[in-house]
Amino acid sequence: MNTLSPIERSERIVSLDVIRGVSLLGIFIINMISFHSPFLYMDPYVWWKTPDDAALYPWIDVLVQASFYPLFAMLFGYGLSIQQERASQKGMSFYSFGVRRLIVLLLIGSIHAFLIWSGDILINYAVFGLLLLLFMRMTGKSLLMLGSLLLLIPQLFFSILLVLMTYSDPAGVAHYTNITAVQDSVAAYASGSFTDIMKQRFSDWYAVNSPGNLLFLTLSILPVMMIGAGAGKLKLLEKAAEFKRSWLLLGSGLLIASIGIKLLPILIEANTAYSYIQDYLGGPFLSVSYAIILALLLENENVKKWSRPLASAGRMSLSNYLMQSIIGTLIFYSYGLGLYGEVTLTSGTLLAAGIFVIQMLLSEIWLSRFRFGPVEKLWRVLSYGRGSVKKSEG
Repeated sequence: MNTLSPIERSERIVSLDVIRGVSLLGIFIINMISFHSPFLYMDPYVWWKTPDDAALYPWIDVLVQASFYPLFAMLFGYGLSIQQERASQKGMSFYSFGVRRLIVLLLIGSIHAFLIWSGDILINYAVFGLLLLLFMRMTGKSLLMLGSLLLLIPQLFFSILLVLMTYSDPAGVAHYTNITAVQDSVAAYASGSFTDIMKQRFSDWYAVNSPGNLLFLTLSILPVMMIGAGAGKLKLLEKAAEFKRSWLLLGSGLLIASIGIKLLPILIEANTAYSYIQDYLGGPFLSVSYAIILALLLENENVKKWSRPLASAGRMSLSNYLMQSIIGTLIFYSYGLGLYGEVTLTSGTLLAAGIFVIQMLLSEIWLSRFRFGPVEKLWRVLSYGRGSVKKSEG
């Protein structure tokens, strides 16, 4: 009887793992700010006071913020399309397996969000991944087209609406620091009990994932997953060399355009209108340009060789992502070192880079002995069944 089994090492797409590793670093740099500071409730354009922090934040804001979550979501959709193709080749139903796999991810995400760190992305990926299954019978071109339309049309509408508000109600779109929320965060995470932290963690999670934000979350995550799934069905990463010239033009054009969009809060005005455009339009565009540029660079064998540690980190992305949250909260929360609110942006960013280097090295060591990362192995056992995993390892 045919059974689905994990992807063999020889079947892996190196560029997919490397891009996933780069995404993991970008996500960690942004998450690190929330690990050590009340990023959710402050105006970041005026919060950082030291010259180093004030100089660093615009770089993070333009090149990193809101550009790696979409990229990771695209890769999530790409991976789902690979699983669908493999199920089809084996003559099996992909959908029952897909639902089981995403429910397991939802469980892992719930543990992460409510017991470790509120900024979890796994719950959203699982929920919107289940929605994506409804569209997976579409062709690659149709998924790319529909995903692009669902991304562009609503975001353009909301962007125009918000820009108009800057003229009719400037105060309504102004950035501000919620002092009470900042104080509550510092009190809970820096010196509160575990119960205090649990309450604050849920409050922070709900502030982002409340029903009022559901539409914006859907329109920011599901379309890019659809774009990734469409790209996967068309095997675009595997065809990077075939489309080298056109991809180079597209990647360069998107890079220039997206950086221009992401500079709007800095060049025009730092308010929620231009920040929205920066994140919800500039972010996905920059994600696509990063994916294209990395895919083209990885056609060079020397680049591919030197990027192996990134690929290893990417192969263990779930384990590394969860470990980043565990390390971050142990350093900054009161049940660890209690350094919340006491670290500068520059120090936090350097810390994130240092931890990620260690994660790459540990991933290389781990994968030299084992086929999967520890959490990846658990996810696969629960998704495929222990027998299928053992068979694939034999």
